[in-house]
Amino acid sequence: MAPQFVARRASDGTQDGAPTAMAHAEFTALSHDILHAISTVIDGKAEAAQLALTVLLARGHLLLEDVPGVGKTMLAKTLARTLDCSVSRIQFTPDLLPSDVTGVSIFNQTNHSFEFRPGAVFANVVIGDEINRASAKTQSALLECMEEHQVTVDGSTYQLAEPFMVVATQNPLEMEGTYPLPEAQRDRFMARISLGYPDAEAEVQMLETHQSTSPLSQVHPVVSEAQVRAMISLVQGIHVATAVKDYVVALGRATREHPQIRLGASPRALLQLLRAAKATAALAGRSFVVPDDVAALAPAVLDHRLLLDRRAGAAGTTTGQVLRTILASVPVGSPASVLSSPSAGALTHRADRLR
Repeated sequence: MAPQFVARRASDGTQDGAPTAMAHAEFTALSHDILHAISTVIDGKAEAAQLALTVLLARGHLLLEDVPGVGKTMLAKTLARTLDCSVSRIQFTPDLLPSDVTGVSIFNQTNHSFEFRPGAVFANVVIGDEINRASAKTQSALLECMEEHQVTVDGSTYQLAEPFMVVATQNPLEMEGTYPLPEAQRDRFMARISLGYPDAEAEVQMLETHQSTSPLSQVHPVVSEAQVRAMISLVQGIHVATAVKDYVVALGRATREHPQIRLGASPRALLQLLRAAKATAALAGRSFVVPDDVAALAPAVLDHRLLLDRRAGAAGTTTGQVLRTILASVPVGSPASVLSSPSAGALTHRADRLR
């Protein structure tokens, strides 16, 4: 296997490929730097920037869905620009081939052997622009790399570098020339968000700052690849009490048993919901997850995975409405159980955040 297809190791400030330990104070400072850099380009979308960073730290993939021109690609490019990592961009079109995404083996006449030429997916951050304008065959080229962080071509498997994140944009399905994402691919995106139109104040600010030059050109990396891995490692160590896990499972089972839903949340969805909740807790300065973290992220993580039955869809019901009903009806575990983390004694003043 060629060296460029293997995740970088000791040269990035790690030992034997393992990330170095990071203090919570450094984690908070780096997170603030990333969000501040994004805010200099994306006006009035602090929540979207926060969720994008949450997905990155939870080792997930992000789907940005909205009408053209609201800054979906700009948000993806700005997040990538703040990281000192490799970045690639794929413009999805109807004639795009799977080999353009994953790579292809080419015969070298000099040494009479096949050589693998990596595709655009071999990067730390892959920006997939208008992903639903490509055919289902091309979209399926992302399934293996998004789930297993590897690519298999002609019987050979190539590992992708860590961290690895796909940030894809798509237009609403009613737009011309779009294809619906298969259920299997939607389920691989940890979260889906819609940016929406900015408020009047943000648009005035945009008109003042985006006239002559793009603020994106002024954005520089604020965290290294090794620091990103260390931040991800810190998130993985966030404590989750049994009561919170029970709450996550209860939400998932409620989506599967709801009479208006014919396809509920998968086990993968629940795992990604918990990972995102851990990243949210870390960004909030906590060493443990509370149910509010789960409830706040549930719409972004679960909504795009649910499918309504025909009657509910014909009646105009949306998955968001059903999900809000589920969140209001599923009980939360007792605060005493949730605050059973090893460090809970020093953090009991946060109990008022529990529902």
